[in-house]
Amino acid sequence: MVRMPTDTTLRLVAPEDAAALARIFKNSWQHLKPFQPARDPEFFTEAGQRQRIETALTGTAAGTSAPFVIVAGENEIVGELTLSGITYGAFRSCAMGYWVRADRLRRGHASAAVRLAVSHAFDVLGLHRVQAEVLPENVASQAILDHAGFTRIGLAPDYLRIDGRWRDHVLFQRLNLHVD
Repeated sequence: MVRMPTDTTLRLVAPEDAAALARIFKNSWQHLKPFQPARDPEFFTEAGQRQRIETALTGTAAGTSAPFVIVAGENEIVGELTLSGITYGAFRSCAMGYWVRADRLRRGHASAAVRLAVSHAFDVLGLHRVQAEVLPENVASQAILDHAGFTRIGLAPDYLRIDGRWRDHVLFQRLNLHVD
């Protein structure tokens, strides 16, 4: 049984996080690579991360994404979680993606972050649905979603280009039954 860390929070990513994120990606890349799109060398630099953050924050200003860092304690970045493709109208939905750095696995940070993000999506954004897509072999992430009340809804063949090739993904969703 994994205890939920009481010190895990989400906060909007900021340009000042670029150096820390570049360092985290470099140090955790062997762990993250099988679950990530192929990355060019610039991605692992402070400048590359700053550009990625600025692009993400443009989406936030447009209301289409909510890019968070997962924080432990006072301000230790242990991962990221993004609500993307935020859509209103009849759909009122978003997709959720997350990762935790290699040296902070199995401490409950991802579980806490997923629960916080679902609360944000439902209570702050007023969404009806949060979807998450997971590689079939990523059983740890599937367990996190199961424990957070997500329902497995299917398999999407060749869904995302991960680590240089098109990969199938298991689809999950969580519905907000209290939104009108």
